[in-house]
Amino acid sequence: MNKSMILPADAAARAPAPPGRRRANRVLSRLRRDKTTVAAMAVFLLIVALAIFAPLVTGGEPYAGSALERLKPIGTPGHPLGTDELGRDMWTRLVYGARLSLISGAAPVLIALLLGGGLGVVAGYAGGRVNTLIMRTMDIFYAFPAVLLAIAVCAVMGPGLASTIIALGIVFIPSLVRVTETATTRIRSMDYIEAARCSGVNDLQIIVHQVAPNILGPVLVYAASLASLSIILAAGLSFLGLGMPPPNADWGQMLNSLRQAIYVQPWLAALPGMMIFITSACFNLMSDGLRAAMDVQDG
Repeated sequence: MNKSMILPADAAARAPAPPGRRRANRVLSRLRRDKTTVAAMAVFLLIVALAIFAPLVTGGEPYAGSALERLKPIGTPGHPLGTDELGRDMWTRLVYGARLSLISGAAPVLIALLLGGGLGVVAGYAGGRVNTLIMRTMDIFYAFPAVLLAIAVCAVMGPGLASTIIALGIVFIPSLVRVTETATTRIRSMDYIEAARCSGVNDLQIIVHQVAPNILGPVLVYAASLASLSIILAAGLSFLGLGMPPPNADWGQMLNSLRQAIYVQPWLAALPGMMIFITSACFNLMSDGLRAAMDVQDG
């Protein structure tokens, strides 16, 4: 009796993992072996942690300044990264600036992923006139350069975080629609999709359970690359005065305010740009690593 009770458990333990789980394990294994991606992820998580725990790691106020401590150099006692043109601590403002920069980098991509991804799936799965209507509408947005479109939206809505997120979300929706539509069109005639249709499953269930899981990988990889571009564009809008207004601690706005100090303290003026570059590079490297890790075949 004991053996009969143990055998099913042993059989379950020896049973092969589902194909989806096997592929996920392979992707994670390859990611762990990619030292560049791991390093980029570690740096990115460090930036996120600094942004979350900014009051603990800085112990200062990002808006408190002193006319007597203007443009102190890097290494000044009490100000390890110096002070800006108003005597505000650069380390504190850089850490607090990570909050706004990460939000303005991730939020537009998330909005575009939800709206653009949904439209792309509908266009690719439905085909025909629905596809033509959605894709030709998206082509209208391609008539405008992305930067000029973002500037126009922010100019109409006024400076602020909300206008930056909406403007960049509008900019990214057409490209995500195209990527998602292409991926959906490629798999909509696959055997497992036809089998689901023949079994009586409705279109919504097919999209949720069959289409979405199989296109999620390439769409997420592309979205990760857009996050890098989003941070740069958001900083550019702030630099032009169309993003976060002063005295908010934002890397793009800090670049704008410090541009006149470049001949006095060039390293201070370069610090916000270095943070934008590092964060953007982390997103790019993670996107490349995820793309390479997902390029595996089930054996």
